[in-house]
Amino acid sequence: MAQNLYGPRVRIGNWNEDVYLEESGAPLNSLCSLETYRLEASVQMQLSVSEDGYIHYGDKVMLVSPDHPETEADLFLRGDLSLCMTPDEIKAHLSNELEVPCGLSAAQTKIPVGRNTFTILCAAGEVIGQVLRYGQNFRLGITGGFDDRMLYLSSDHRTLLKSSKRSWLQEVSLTHEDSYLNCWQAAFPHPQLRLEYEGSPVPVSAAVCADAVKWLRSRCKAFLHANTKILITHCHTNRGLVAHRHLFLRTYFGKEAEVAAHTYLDSHRVEKPKNHWMLVTGVPRKDLSTMLDLPKPPAEDTRALEQVREQASDPGAGDTPDAPSCVPQCALPM
Repeated sequence: MAQNLYGPRVRIGNWNEDVYLEESGAPLNSLCSLETYRLEASVQMQLSVSEDGYIHYGDKVMLVSPDHPETEADLFLRGDLSLCMTPDEIKAHLSNELEVPCGLSAAQTKIPVGRNTFTILCAAGEVIGQVLRYGQNFRLGITGGFDDRMLYLSSDHRTLLKSSKRSWLQEVSLTHEDSYLNCWQAAFPHPQLRLEYEGSPVPVSAAVCADAVKWLRSRCKAFLHANTKILITHCHTNRGLVAHRHLFLRTYFGKEAEVAAHTYLDSHRVEKPKNHWMLVTGVPRKDLSTMLDLPKPPAEDTRALEQVREQASDPGAGDTPDAPSCVPQCALPM
Protein backbone atom coordinates (compact mmCIF):
# COMPACT_ATOMS: atom_id res chain seq x y z
CA MET A 1 0.00 0.00 0.00
CA ALA A 2 1.48 3.35 -1.08
CA GLN A 3 2.11 5.93 1.63
CA ASN A 4 2.36 9.70 1.36
CA LEU A 5 5.96 10.48 2.28
CA TYR A 6 5.54 14.21 1.76
CA GLY A 7 3.97 16.82 4.02
CA PRO A 8 0.44 18.21 3.65
CA ARG A 9 1.80 21.27 1.84
CA VAL A 10 2.84 19.08 -1.08
CA ARG A 11 -0.32 18.52 -3.13
CA ILE A 12 0.15 14.76 -3.54
CA GLY A 13 -2.21 12.04 -2.40
CA ASN A 14 -4.87 12.83 0.20
CA TRP A 15 -3.40 16.24 0.96
CA ASN A 16 -6.78 17.78 1.76
CA GLU A 17 -7.52 15.16 4.43
CA ASP A 18 -4.01 15.55 5.85
CA VAL A 19 -4.49 19.31 6.17
CA TYR A 20 -7.80 18.83 7.96
CA LEU A 21 -6.36 16.22 10.32
CA GLU A 22 -3.39 18.47 11.06
CA GLU A 23 -5.66 21.43 11.86
CA SER A 24 -7.96 19.32 14.06
CA GLY A 25 -5.04 17.81 15.97
CA ALA A 26 -5.89 14.20 15.07
CA PRO A 27 -3.09 11.80 14.12
CA LEU A 28 -2.50 11.54 10.37
CA ASN A 29 -2.61 7.75 10.33
CA SER A 30 -5.82 7.42 12.38
CA LEU A 31 -8.57 5.23 10.98
CA CYS A 32 -11.57 7.16 9.70
CA SER A 33 -14.68 6.88 11.86
CA LEU A 34 -16.69 5.80 8.81
CA GLU A 35 -14.33 2.90 8.22
CA THR A 36 -14.57 2.01 11.89
CA TYR A 37 -18.35 2.04 11.71
CA ARG A 38 -18.31 -0.13 8.60
CA LEU A 39 -16.23 -2.74 10.40
CA GLU A 40 -18.41 -2.65 13.52
CA ALA A 41 -21.70 -2.67 11.56
CA SER A 42 -20.64 -5.70 9.51
CA VAL A 43 -20.20 -7.92 12.56
CA GLN A 44 -22.88 -10.60 12.55
CA MET A 45 -25.31 -10.43 15.46
CA GLN A 46 -27.35 -13.10 17.21
CA LEU A 47 -31.12 -12.60 17.13
CA SER A 48 -33.39 -13.67 19.96
CA VAL A 49 -35.04 -17.08 19.59
CA SER A 50 -38.76 -17.06 20.37
CA GLU A 51 -39.69 -20.23 22.24
CA ASP A 52 -43.44 -19.54 22.24
CA GLY A 53 -43.69 -17.82 18.84
CA TYR A 54 -44.27 -14.32 20.24
CA ILE A 55 -42.28 -11.11 20.49
CA HIS A 56 -41.09 -10.05 23.96
CA TYR A 57 -39.66 -6.86 25.39
CA GLY A 58 -35.89 -7.13 25.24
CA ASP A 59 -35.81 -9.32 22.12
CA LYS A 60 -33.32 -8.59 19.36
CA VAL A 61 -35.12 -8.64 16.02
CA MET A 62 -34.84 -7.47 12.44
CA LEU A 63 -37.45 -5.16 10.90
CA VAL A 64 -38.10 -6.56 7.42
CA SER A 65 -40.32 -5.16 4.70
CA PRO A 66 -41.69 -8.25 2.89
CA ASP A 67 -41.28 -8.53 -0.85
CA HIS A 68 -44.15 -7.20 -2.97
CA PRO A 69 -44.49 -5.94 -6.56
CA GLU A 70 -44.21 -2.17 -6.90
CA THR A 71 -46.97 -0.88 -9.19
CA GLU A 72 -46.04 2.81 -9.08
CA ALA A 73 -42.59 2.47 -10.68
CA ASP A 74 -40.81 0.24 -13.15
CA LEU A 75 -37.45 0.29 -11.37
CA PHE A 76 -37.40 -0.72 -7.70
CA LEU A 77 -35.56 -2.94 -5.26
CA ARG A 78 -36.91 -6.49 -5.11
CA GLY A 79 -36.85 -9.00 -2.31
CA ASP A 80 -37.14 -8.56 1.44
CA LEU A 81 -35.67 -5.28 2.69
CA SER A 82 -34.38 -4.88 6.24
CA LEU A 83 -34.33 -1.60 8.13
CA CYS A 84 -30.71 -0.47 8.50
CA MET A 85 -28.78 2.25 10.23
CA THR A 86 -27.12 4.55 7.66
CA PRO A 87 -24.91 7.41 8.88
CA ASP A 88 -24.25 10.40 6.66
CA GLU A 89 -20.97 9.86 4.81
CA ILE A 90 -19.82 13.49 4.90
CA LYS A 91 -20.61 13.93 8.61
CA ALA A 92 -18.85 10.67 9.41
CA HIS A 93 -15.70 11.88 7.65
CA LEU A 94 -15.72 15.18 9.55
CA SER A 95 -16.29 13.72 13.00
CA ASN A 96 -14.60 11.03 15.07
CA GLU A 97 -17.94 9.99 16.59
CA LEU A 98 -21.22 8.83 15.10
CA GLU A 99 -23.39 11.87 14.44
CA VAL A 100 -26.98 11.99 15.68
CA PRO A 101 -29.62 12.15 14.41
CA CYS A 102 -28.54 9.26 12.20
CA GLY A 103 -30.26 8.27 8.97
CA LEU A 104 -32.04 5.05 8.03
CA SER A 105 -32.51 3.02 4.89
CA ALA A 106 -33.84 -0.34 3.69
CA ALA A 107 -31.24 -2.77 2.34
CA GLN A 108 -31.38 -6.12 0.57
CA THR A 109 -29.86 -8.17 3.34
CA LYS A 110 -31.22 -11.02 5.46
CA ILE A 111 -28.15 -11.49 7.64
CA PRO A 112 -28.44 -9.94 11.12
CA VAL A 113 -25.54 -7.51 11.54
CA GLY A 114 -24.88 -4.53 13.75
CA ARG A 115 -26.65 -1.99 11.54
CA ASN A 116 -29.97 -3.87 11.18
CA THR A 117 -30.45 -5.56 14.57
CA PHE A 118 -32.96 -3.71 16.76
CA THR A 119 -34.00 -4.30 20.35
CA ILE A 120 -37.63 -4.14 21.52
CA LEU A 121 -37.52 -1.74 24.48
CA CYS A 122 -40.09 -0.82 27.09
CA ALA A 123 -41.96 2.47 26.79
CA ALA A 124 -44.18 2.79 29.87
CA GLY A 125 -43.11 0.57 32.72
CA GLU A 126 -43.27 -2.81 30.99
CA VAL A 127 -41.10 -5.65 32.22
CA ILE A 128 -38.28 -7.15 30.17
CA GLY A 129 -39.45 -10.55 28.96
CA GLN A 130 -43.12 -9.58 28.90
CA VAL A 131 -45.01 -10.46 25.73
CA LEU A 132 -45.61 -7.58 23.34
CA ARG A 133 -49.29 -7.01 22.56
CA TYR A 134 -51.14 -5.22 19.79
CA GLY A 135 -51.73 -1.59 20.71
CA GLN A 136 -48.96 -1.39 23.31
CA ASN A 137 -46.30 1.28 23.06
CA PHE A 138 -42.75 0.11 22.50
CA ARG A 139 -39.43 1.57 21.42
CA LEU A 140 -36.89 0.30 18.94
CA GLY A 141 -33.26 0.70 19.95
CA ILE A 142 -30.06 -0.09 18.08
CA THR A 143 -26.39 0.03 19.02
CA GLY A 144 -25.01 -0.19 15.49
CA GLY A 145 -22.29 -2.57 16.60
CA PHE A 146 -21.09 -0.26 19.40
CA ASP A 147 -21.84 -1.21 23.00
CA ASP A 148 -21.34 2.23 24.55
CA ARG A 149 -24.51 3.94 23.23
CA MET A 150 -28.13 3.19 22.32
CA LEU A 151 -30.00 5.03 19.57
CA TYR A 152 -33.81 5.05 19.31
CA LEU A 153 -36.01 5.01 16.23
CA SER A 154 -37.70 8.41 16.25
CA SER A 155 -39.87 10.64 14.06
CA ASP A 156 -41.71 13.96 14.14
CA HIS A 157 -43.95 16.08 11.96
CA ARG A 158 -42.30 17.26 8.77
CA THR A 159 -41.37 20.91 8.32
CA LEU A 160 -39.83 23.00 5.56
CA LEU A 161 -36.40 22.31 7.01
CA LYS A 162 -36.89 18.71 8.11
CA SER A 163 -38.23 15.99 5.82
CA SER A 164 -37.10 12.83 4.04
CA LYS A 165 -34.50 13.23 1.31
CA ARG A 166 -36.32 11.84 -1.74
CA SER A 167 -40.06 11.80 -1.03
CA TRP A 168 -40.19 14.97 1.15
CA LEU A 169 -42.44 13.14 3.60
CA GLN A 170 -42.09 12.71 7.36
CA GLU A 171 -38.52 11.85 8.26
CA VAL A 172 -37.48 8.84 10.32
CA SER A 173 -34.14 8.89 12.08
CA LEU A 174 -32.16 7.55 15.03
CA THR A 175 -31.58 9.73 18.07
CA HIS A 176 -30.15 9.30 21.54
CA GLU A 177 -32.88 11.36 23.24
CA ASP A 178 -35.48 9.44 25.25
CA SER A 179 -38.89 10.99 24.56
CA TYR A 180 -42.42 10.21 23.39
CA LEU A 181 -41.25 10.69 19.80
CA ASN A 182 -39.58 7.26 20.11
CA CYS A 183 -42.82 5.37 20.84
CA TRP A 184 -44.37 3.06 18.25
CA GLN A 185 -47.29 0.65 18.12
CA ALA A 186 -48.00 -2.57 16.26
CA ALA A 187 -51.39 -2.92 14.51
CA PHE A 188 -53.11 -5.67 12.56
CA PRO A 189 -53.00 -5.00 8.78
CA HIS A 190 -56.70 -5.55 8.07
CA PRO A 191 -58.67 -2.47 9.22
CA GLN A 192 -61.95 -4.31 9.78
CA LEU A 193 -60.28 -6.79 12.15
CA ARG A 194 -57.88 -4.34 13.79
CA LEU A 195 -60.10 -3.58 16.77
CA GLU A 196 -60.95 -7.23 17.10
CA TYR A 197 -57.34 -8.26 17.39
CA GLU A 198 -56.72 -5.82 20.25
CA GLY A 199 -57.63 -8.29 22.97
CA SER A 200 -58.48 -11.20 20.67
CA PRO A 201 -56.43 -14.31 19.78
CA VAL A 202 -53.32 -14.25 17.67
CA PRO A 203 -53.71 -14.53 13.87
CA VAL A 204 -52.64 -18.05 13.00
CA SER A 205 -50.60 -18.92 9.94
CA ALA A 206 -52.26 -20.63 7.00
CA ALA A 207 -50.04 -23.64 7.56
CA VAL A 208 -51.89 -24.48 10.79
CA CYS A 209 -54.95 -26.65 10.52
CA ALA A 210 -58.41 -25.83 11.89
CA ASP A 211 -58.01 -28.05 14.96
CA ALA A 212 -54.78 -26.27 15.88
CA VAL A 213 -56.49 -22.90 15.41
CA LYS A 214 -59.21 -23.86 17.89
CA TRP A 215 -56.59 -25.06 20.35
CA LEU A 216 -54.65 -21.78 20.09
CA ARG A 217 -57.79 -19.67 20.43
CA SER A 218 -58.81 -21.49 23.58
CA ARG A 219 -55.43 -20.95 25.26
CA CYS A 220 -53.82 -17.80 23.79
CA LYS A 221 -54.52 -14.12 24.33
CA ALA A 222 -53.88 -11.15 22.05
CA PHE A 223 -50.15 -11.62 21.62
CA LEU A 224 -48.03 -10.42 18.74
CA HIS A 225 -46.92 -13.43 16.72
CA ALA A 226 -43.36 -13.50 15.44
CA ASN A 227 -42.79 -13.14 11.67
CA THR A 228 -46.37 -11.98 11.04
CA LYS A 229 -47.05 -9.02 8.77
CA ILE A 230 -47.93 -6.02 10.92
CA LEU A 231 -48.19 -2.26 10.73
CA ILE A 232 -45.74 -0.16 12.75
CA THR A 233 -47.36 3.18 13.56
CA HIS A 234 -45.76 6.23 15.15
CA CYS A 235 -47.66 7.15 18.31
CA HIS A 236 -47.15 10.93 18.12
CA THR A 237 -47.99 11.49 14.45
CA ASN A 238 -50.07 8.36 13.69
CA ARG A 239 -48.01 7.74 10.54
CA GLY A 240 -46.97 4.27 9.44
CA LEU A 241 -43.39 3.21 8.83
CA VAL A 242 -42.86 2.75 5.08
CA ALA A 243 -40.07 1.61 2.75
CA HIS A 244 -39.96 3.38 -0.63
CA ARG A 245 -38.53 0.71 -2.91
CA HIS A 246 -38.54 3.00 -5.94
CA LEU A 247 -36.63 5.84 -4.26
CA PHE A 248 -32.94 4.97 -4.09
CA LEU A 249 -30.27 6.28 -1.76
CA ARG A 250 -26.56 6.12 -2.52
CA THR A 251 -25.05 5.11 0.79
CA TYR A 252 -21.65 3.97 1.91
CA PHE A 253 -22.94 0.38 1.74
CA GLY A 254 -24.37 0.63 -1.80
CA LYS A 255 -27.77 1.36 -3.33
CA GLU A 256 -30.56 1.17 -0.75
CA ALA A 257 -34.18 2.32 -0.45
CA GLU A 258 -35.54 5.31 1.45
CA VAL A 259 -37.45 4.85 4.72
CA ALA A 260 -40.04 7.39 5.89
CA ALA A 261 -43.19 7.70 7.98
CA HIS A 262 -46.34 7.88 5.87
CA THR A 263 -49.52 5.81 5.59
CA TYR A 264 -50.49 4.74 2.07
CA LEU A 265 -54.15 3.75 1.59
CA ASP A 266 -55.81 2.17 -1.42
CA SER A 267 -59.34 2.78 -2.72
CA HIS A 268 -60.75 0.57 0.08
CA ARG A 269 -58.96 2.55 2.82
CA VAL A 270 -56.60 -0.36 3.46
CA GLU A 271 -52.89 0.12 4.04
CA LYS A 272 -50.79 -0.83 1.02
CA PRO A 273 -48.13 -3.57 1.22
CA LYS A 274 -45.35 -0.97 1.41
CA ASN A 275 -46.52 -0.26 4.99
CA HIS A 276 -46.24 -3.92 6.01
CA TRP A 277 -43.35 -5.07 8.20
CA MET A 278 -42.20 -8.23 9.95
CA LEU A 279 -40.40 -8.59 13.27
CA VAL A 280 -38.00 -11.37 12.35
CA THR A 281 -36.49 -13.43 15.15
CA GLY A 282 -33.75 -16.03 15.24
CA VAL A 283 -34.11 -19.75 14.70
CA PRO A 284 -32.78 -22.52 16.98
CA ARG A 285 -30.69 -24.08 14.19
CA LYS A 286 -26.97 -23.67 13.64
CA ASP A 287 -27.18 -23.68 9.84
CA LEU A 288 -29.81 -20.89 9.73
CA SER A 289 -29.63 -17.34 11.07
CA THR A 290 -33.24 -16.03 10.90
CA MET A 291 -36.78 -17.33 10.56
CA LEU A 292 -36.77 -16.15 6.93
CA ASP A 293 -34.31 -18.93 6.10
CA LEU A 294 -36.77 -21.67 7.09
CA PRO A 295 -38.37 -23.58 4.19
CA LYS A 296 -41.88 -22.35 3.54
CA PRO A 297 -44.76 -24.84 4.01
CA PRO A 298 -46.83 -25.79 0.95
CA ALA A 299 -49.75 -23.54 0.11
CA GLU A 300 -53.29 -24.46 1.03
CA ASP A 301 -54.37 -24.91 -2.58
CA THR A 302 -51.36 -27.14 -3.24
CA ARG A 303 -52.28 -29.42 -0.34
CA ALA A 304 -55.90 -29.49 -1.45
CA LEU A 305 -54.81 -30.46 -4.96
CA GLU A 306 -52.61 -33.21 -3.55
CA GLN A 307 -55.54 -34.57 -1.51
CA VAL A 308 -57.73 -34.62 -4.62
CA ARG A 309 -55.05 -36.52 -6.52
CA GLU A 310 -54.66 -39.02 -3.68
CA GLN A 311 -58.40 -39.63 -3.54
CA ALA A 312 -58.51 -40.05 -7.32
CA SER A 313 -55.68 -42.57 -7.24
CA ASP A 314 -57.08 -44.41 -4.18
CA PRO A 315 -60.86 -43.91 -3.83
CA GLY A 316 -61.05 -45.92 -0.58
CA ALA A 317 -58.49 -43.80 1.23
CA GLY A 318 -60.96 -41.09 2.18
CA ASP A 319 -63.46 -43.59 3.65
CA THR A 320 -61.02 -44.90 6.23
CA PRO A 321 -62.23 -43.80 9.70
CA ASP A 322 -58.71 -43.82 11.14
CA ALA A 323 -57.29 -41.49 8.49
CA PRO A 324 -56.32 -38.12 10.03
CA SER A 325 -58.20 -35.24 8.45
CA CYS A 326 -55.63 -32.61 9.36
CA VAL A 327 -52.10 -32.72 10.71
CA PRO A 328 -50.86 -29.65 12.57
CA GLN A 329 -47.62 -28.20 11.25
CA CYS A 330 -46.89 -25.90 14.13
CA ALA A 331 -43.54 -27.41 15.05
CA LEU A 332 -40.46 -25.93 13.46
CA PRO A 333 -37.99 -28.29 11.76
CA MET A 334 -35.01 -28.86 13.98
